[in-house]
Amino acid sequence: MNNPDAMPASQRSAPGAPGIEPRWTSSAKDGVGTAYSTGAQVWFTLSHGIVNELYFPHVDTPNTRDLQFLITDGETFCHEEKRDLDHKVEYPERNTLLYRLTNSEPTGRYRIIKEIIVEPHSSALLIQTRVEISDPSLRGKLRIYVLLAPHLNGTGKNNSARLHEAGGRKLIHAWRDPIHLMLGCTPDFTRRSVGFAGTSDGWRDLMDNFKMDWEFESAEDGNIAVLGEVDLSGGLEFTLAVAFGFDAQTASTLFLQAMATPFAQQREKFVAQWKRKHADTDGTGYSEELASLIRLSHCVLLAHEDKLFQGAFVASLSIPWGETKDDSDRGGYHLVWTRDMVHTATALLACGESESALRALVWLASIQDTDGCLPQNSSIRGEAFWTGIQLDEVAAPILLAWHLRREDALRQFDPWTLVTRAALFLIQNGPVTGQERWEENAGYSPSTLASIIAGIVCAADFAHARNDTVAEKFLLEYADWLAGHVEEWTATSCGELVPGKPRHYIRITPAEPANPLVSPVPDTATITVANGGGSHRARNIVGGDFLQLVRLGVRAANDPLIVDSLEVIDAVLKRDLPQGPCWRRYNHDGYGQKADGSAYDGTGEGRTWPLLTGERGHYELAAGRDALPFLEAMSRFSNEGGMLPEQLWDDADLPDGRMKLGRPSGSAMPLCWSHAEYIALARSRTDGVPFDRPEPVYQRYAIKKTESRMEMWTFMHQLQSIAAGKTLRVITAAPAKVRWSADNWATVNDNDSQDTGFGCHWIDLPTQKLPADAAIVFTFQWAEKWEGRNFTVKITTSGG
Repeated sequence: MNNPDAMPASQRSAPGAPGIEPRWTSSAKDGVGTAYSTGAQVWFTLSHGIVNELYFPHVDTPNTRDLQFLITDGETFCHEEKRDLDHKVEYPERNTLLYRLTNSEPTGRYRIIKEIIVEPHSSALLIQTRVEISDPSLRGKLRIYVLLAPHLNGTGKNNSARLHEAGGRKLIHAWRDPIHLMLGCTPDFTRRSVGFAGTSDGWRDLMDNFKMDWEFESAEDGNIAVLGEVDLSGGLEFTLAVAFGFDAQTASTLFLQAMATPFAQQREKFVAQWKRKHADTDGTGYSEELASLIRLSHCVLLAHEDKLFQGAFVASLSIPWGETKDDSDRGGYHLVWTRDMVHTATALLACGESESALRALVWLASIQDTDGCLPQNSSIRGEAFWTGIQLDEVAAPILLAWHLRREDALRQFDPWTLVTRAALFLIQNGPVTGQERWEENAGYSPSTLASIIAGIVCAADFAHARNDTVAEKFLLEYADWLAGHVEEWTATSCGELVPGKPRHYIRITPAEPANPLVSPVPDTATITVANGGGSHRARNIVGGDFLQLVRLGVRAANDPLIVDSLEVIDAVLKRDLPQGPCWRRYNHDGYGQKADGSAYDGTGEGRTWPLLTGERGHYELAAGRDALPFLEAMSRFSNEGGMLPEQLWDDADLPDGRMKLGRPSGSAMPLCWSHAEYIALARSRTDGVPFDRPEPVYQRYAIKKTESRMEMWTFMHQLQSIAAGKTLRVITAAPAKVRWSADNWATVNDNDSQDTGFGCHWIDLPTQKLPADAAIVFTFQWAEKWEGRNFTVKITTSGG
């Protein structure tokens, strides 16, 4: 590199463009936050004692990698706040996302205390900082520098920065279309510099000789980092601010306005906003440890909602294994996943937060396709991102709508269109799902079937409330049919995992939606685990997904197959961690930290998930036992900042200390689904029953054990045979004349389909009168056009 001090003043632009390849940062967050105001369109994350990503103007748009202090005496050391100091995180105000970070020099020579908020009504981050010096030799010598790594508009590439002045204040301006950032301090920075990461940045400058030698004025079109020296001449307290806008004028104005009000007053307003949204844990009987995590989880979930596209909650304000990710792979956690969001909304409803839950439902209604489909995931604007079809996500809004109606929280929103469109899609496209809840494999999934059945029954309950007896009866008969086949489609009788337990639920029976011919074979099918886990007999891949059958009321907790399946997953997937029991998703899972502790990179080993401990707690509650041990375990799974992760390291501590038994791995943290499950379990235990269990489902199947005398045929699920004595119901998407014969066309019968009233049609063929070994053949006439092919269903003694 050229010596910057030898450069003419006219060439004070930073050398070394474009800098090193940009990376994101650790997913191990100690906190996330924002102001509870739609005018404050900034979110922040914390880890290792510093601010990481700053999001603006939306909850899915990160703009920084990290913001930290560098501390030096100018002669013997330069400490990096996140690497060299000991960190402590505290919540000084109950029911808020106000953070106090204390970062201490390991030998006690000095410490830095920071309180972090977002300006309550504008897009500016504020950090009030106090430096305490215990070593007399450092007094008057200690210098503090602010180091910020912009990654504007979601990338570390093509960023630019320059020194800037506004209103007589010395600022640093960074930009990348369309976002502009202003960094400044009160009192003003004494010196400033901008450079390219890894070549001419302030970290490199200070680590060289513990002095700030460079003061570059501009760095354009690269991976940049900016540095400002804090003025400690008048005292050891100062306020740092980062303001955002869509031009330099707006960003600098917001900075000046935020700094015009004393931090103490900003803090007071910030706290007051959050306390108006508090979760009341008084009277629950929970210890303060458990209650505080309920309150924090409530705030964490609220903080994941966008401020412009209200009702859109992203899955996590973290990037799994972010320190290994470049700009091409930020992961899918800054997206809206319908399943995760419905978990979030339901948990908020469990806290009495009905407004947010209703906003989520309305947002889902606004992005639902006219055919009832919902995207696998989407941006907060509702634009589909990945293209998979997950039927549990299609069913989820029905369940949320039902819970909102139960709580009398729908206000003037009528969810009937949303509900019937979703039900129609499930009927016309199920029961085989393109992906189950882990986003990976197609087939007959017990958890997906539980969601579909519960969703269809809840849709029928909406029809009942509207006195629509035709729709109600049709929906219930379809749900009964599904419920009657759960074991046939998703349980094996040849399991080899646990001696003496050959019959149990499996993770999924593979099948492809594109192949409508029905042939579920859980005993003999082979499944390829989509995340690198290899190919195996499906009967020997198990997960706790079947517990959703109990959670949603489709099966009783004491059902013998449920009980036997629990023994199998406990033997195969359960890990007894120091904090309590936890479970892996399924055996041979490849999504997780590698055995040597390195990051998941498309291959790895799936670890234990805290949310599965919550799901097991819900099962124990449904079985009449106390869920408290599982709630306590989940609480202990959280880190010092109270964040619950996606996965935990479940092997022995690694010698280098990177991974410790029972502590978070490098996966997403916080994961909203984990926090939602914790809240739901706490509320369920208080109520004595699972909060999100629809009572009509539970009464119909777990209590009354309603059976079906029908079999359902659709173009997407074409039965090849049915058991003698059952009626074949043919379901179509449009009105049709069905021509059929039970004697190989010796006689012909024509029947018109009937309208359900919500978009599909049906006709019952009298197969219940046919003997075993007979067959019924049928075709369709659509208006004036014939289908042009015949379909055959055989009558057997056992169906299938």
